[in-house]
Amino acid sequence: MSSGSRTRRTIGRIVLGSFLAFAGISHLTFARDEFTAQVPDFVPLSEDTTVLASGVVEITLGSALLLAKKKRTLVGWAVAAFFVAIFPGNISQFVNKVDAFGLTSDTARGIRLIFQPVLVLWALWSTGAWHAFRTRR
Repeated sequence: MSSGSRTRRTIGRIVLGSFLAFAGISHLTFARDEFTAQVPDFVPLSEDTTVLASGVVEITLGSALLLAKKKRTLVGWAVAAFFVAIFPGNISQFVNKVDAFGLTSDTARGIRLIFQPVLVLWALWSTGAWHAFRTRR
């Protein structure tokens, strides 16, 4: 891998890790009500418990993206799996027309749905997880 490619991946991983850690902190503090509004009815936990737990997970995953060196590939898969796991909540927000975080139209909520797979790919690319998977074959 070239040094330029490595640098781009590192920057991508740092940005994604920072984004996740910030989002997790916001779950626990200033945006808690916004996140609570997005919890789908089918989640078996209380809305508040769901928001708090997902915030802790996001802080953990964001920190792992920033700090884990030897397990970076595993972290990439874990972050990608997390983005897949929360996707049904984003679909629920779209289907049920739940307004939160400025997503007050079907168009805005639809764009968010399109962006979710980008986050999955970003996690796999920036950690080298996808490259490691492809070269093991």
